[in-house]
Amino acid sequence: MTAAPAPAASHVLAPETARRRYVTVSALFWFPIGLYVPSLVLILGERGLALAAVAAVLSSQGLTVALLELPTGGLSDVLGRRAVLAAGGLLSFAGLLLLALGTAPWVLIAGVVLMGASRALASGPAEAWYVDMAQAHSGPGAELRTGLSRGSSAMGASLAVATLLGGLLPWLFAGSGLAEATGGTVLPLSLPGLLSAALVLCYLAYVLLRLPEPPRAPSTLRSVLGSVPGTIASGVRLATRERVVRKVVLTTAAVGAALGAIELLTPGRAAAITGASESGAVVYAGLATAGFASSSLGARLAPLLARLTGGSGRAVLTALAGMACGLALLGISAPGAGEAASSPAVVTGVLGYVLVYLCLGAAGPNENDLLHHRVASSARATALSVQSLALQAVASLGGLVAGLLPLGPLPLLLTAALVGAGAQMWVRAVPDGPRPGHPDGADAVAAPAAGGEPGR
Repeated sequence: MTAAPAPAASHVLAPETARRRYVTVSALFWFPIGLYVPSLVLILGERGLALAAVAAVLSSQGLTVALLELPTGGLSDVLGRRAVLAAGGLLSFAGLLLLALGTAPWVLIAGVVLMGASRALASGPAEAWYVDMAQAHSGPGAELRTGLSRGSSAMGASLAVATLLGGLLPWLFAGSGLAEATGGTVLPLSLPGLLSAALVLCYLAYVLLRLPEPPRAPSTLRSVLGSVPGTIASGVRLATRERVVRKVVLTTAAVGAALGAIELLTPGRAAAITGASESGAVVYAGLATAGFASSSLGARLAPLLARLTGGSGRAVLTALAGMACGLALLGISAPGAGEAASSPAVVTGVLGYVLVYLCLGAAGPNENDLLHHRVASSARATALSVQSLALQAVASLGGLVAGLLPLGPLPLLLTAALVGAGAQMWVRAVPDGPRPGHPDGADAVAAPAAGGEPGR
């Protein structure tokens, strides 16, 4: 007989309420990012940076995220979700202002680094908060897939709408005399960043006012920072020792390699189709929007896919197999160097691109549903950071390798094979819910909490 859930504490929300707030905070976080992304490279160029310098500045963001991913995940598990999300919002606000208004290279670099730190801080705490809240209300076997699905769907939809708006806003104010009126400080390309900064303040207010957490034992900065290494170590041990979590991390890495190759090769392919970089950029923006929208739809359909296939593990297998097929379509439709793409090849490539992102959206909530039922609350954000680090690190490597290979089908067909191999890892059935024999649904070693208290 299943024990009845304990009476809800004042900080525990009903599942529907927690789900709505998680969806809202996901949309509020990703919408500003979608707004400024289309203008980022262009505004760096307008401020006088050469293309090589722009590439170096952007790489500093990825390096910052990689360096801080695990420490910030551990900090969230020790200090609390809300505090880390709020810190990420403050850094994002500062970084966006520097990018929108800065003119000196060091100011722009500082803005990009702050944005990277913000991304690292926000990469897992909101999702960890939602899972904590659902399990606090309904126990370890709480249904998570629907909330994770809707959060991922909100992220994709926000990025799709914001990317279009962020690309349109500078065009609407082109020739308005804005730069002349402000002495060159505010450009039309600055407007997406300024609007994003204002929206980040809304996100920050929502986090502080609408994401309750249980009270934590008083602690000093020294005790908090001293607890982070142990939390990181527990998350890394979990990712290497627990079979299902290891599968999630490895398949996330395979997906990262595919995304790195797509993001590197697609803009040039769009420019080759249209014959000009400017028109190619417009085509790529539209394609990216379609990808975000497809990812949002796929995430929304993730619970249905799990029901149709018989569980989250089978849903991941199906989604990754579909993603491998989409990559194969992209590969076979890719022209070689100096070759022109035919109309059927363009249609095949677009279908492949949409299929990749549709399946990507469907895989994520099902993977994370399995992960959260095997991770203790005391290491939950750290486990998400390990997953995010695997995605980003291998995406960078995948882009690098794809750039060294000859243009044509080979890079994308190799990533299709890699994702297909990842799908094979899920052929063996994986039960949903907590593991038998683990009443808390976790194999994670509880990280030492600040002040010497047991891990929550």
